Amino acid sequence: MNVFGIGLPEMAVIAAVALLVFGPKRLPEFGRTLGKTLKGFQSASKEFEREINKAMADPEPVSDQAKVLEAPAETVVSPAVTPKSEPTSPSD
Repeated sequence: MNVFGIGLPEMAVIAAVALLVFGPKRLPEFGRTLGKTLKGFQSASKEFEREINKAMADPEPVSDQAKVLEAPAETVVSPAVTPKSEPTSPSD
């Protein structure tokens, strides 16, 4: 028997320590609380998985703003600036 990588001897040691720490009267209450907590995590995990599967199966429509962001940007090319030629003056 191997649960979460913990074998039977390790589980027995953990149970003995828990019995010493919590006592025989509180140990069943602790086990019950731990069981309820684990069940809550399990149901939350299943609900999360259902929501993810639903979102993957039925994608939301793309809004207009998202379409604008996804559209390829047009590149604006400015004309090349050429230096003005200075008028030549006769230098005689």
